[in-house]
Amino acid sequence: MPQVISDNIEKSLQETFSPIGISDWNSIFWVTHPGGPAILNQIETTLGLKEEKPRTSKHVLSEYGNMSSACVLFVLDEMRRRSMEEGKATTGEGLT
Repeated sequence: MPQVISDNIEKSLQETFSPIGISDWNSIFWVTHPGGPAILNQIETTLGLKEEKPRTSKHVLSEYGNMSSACVLFVLDEMRRRSMEEGKATTGEGLT
């Protein structure tokens, strides 16, 4: 599964974000379903993400494991909590 995701993620992102002019994957915040460490590592490597981009997903995976669909809600909550603690302007790492 990590290789399938890695082989297709950039194309999917380009199709989604190019209409609004986004091509720098580090300029957006990341809420990734943490299916496993290999998936997160492949996404990070393939897209050239900074280490902090998948940080929240990796944290949730290490704390709770893969909880199926519920993982995304835990990642969103963790990002919200961290953004508040760090005094960010918005929940998404301070990005608009």
